[in-house]
Amino acid sequence: MDLRTVFRRMRLGLGLVSGAVFVAASGLAAELAYDPPQADTARTTQALKALPRKPSDRVAVSVYEFRCALPGLSAAAATDMFKTALVQSGQFRVVERSRLNEGVVREKQLQQGGFASGSAAPAQLRGAQYLFEGAVSEANATEHQRSATIGIGGMQIGGGSNRDAIAIDVRVVEVATGDIIDAITVRKSVRSQSSGVAGVGTMVGALLAHQGRSLAVVPDLNVQEQQREGLDSAVREALNQAVIELAQRFAQ
Repeated sequence: MDLRTVFRRMRLGLGLVSGAVFVAASGLAAELAYDPPQADTARTTQALKALPRKPSDRVAVSVYEFRCALPGLSAAAATDMFKTALVQSGQFRVVERSRLNEGVVREKQLQQGGFASGSAAPAQLRGAQYLFEGAVSEANATEHQRSATIGIGGMQIGGGSNRDAIAIDVRVVEVATGDIIDAITVRKSVRSQSSGVAGVGTMVGALLAHQGRSLAVVPDLNVQEQQREGLDSAVREALNQAVIELAQRFAQ
């Protein structure tokens, strides 16, 4: 083998290596690109904000705490999401109960003791007409799963998808009687998908061998990508839909 052939094969190998490095670096750069914060634009959030506002005749409601059986999401977080959705709907007058000691009661005590100005200390808290009790549960951890792989000359191209399901249950309790007067259930799918390419070097080696050529070093490329809908965003959408359902029932 003469030196010209050796250099030509070295250039080919370096070109393949450069291509692999470029693809990998491009993917990394895309992942590290700055993603500025933005307001929630989910469909259910927009539907909440589109409900007609009730300026004065809103029913007073309260939420103590949601029960949550999902790993990675606390009951306090689910409760705050539900309160936010109730306020955004403009259909209910939400009165605080679960964090009174950390906020309202402490401020009243400061005013009553003369440590803060204001006349809110003797004022009574607004009473709730209805309590909302809720639970976030995992309806099906793997409701649907699918995967496939194809091999071409030693290169493997594959992908898959998975769908979990969560459920939101909300009960409406009348404070005056303690009766559970209504209940709703909202289900939401949580989707994920993955794709990958591996064995590029094996295919390159096979193609070169088919042409009667070879490289001392054959570069390889292995790329994996996975996308999954965030659990918190899925729960928020389900809670938003639950509030939309509640608003429609209270409007009847």
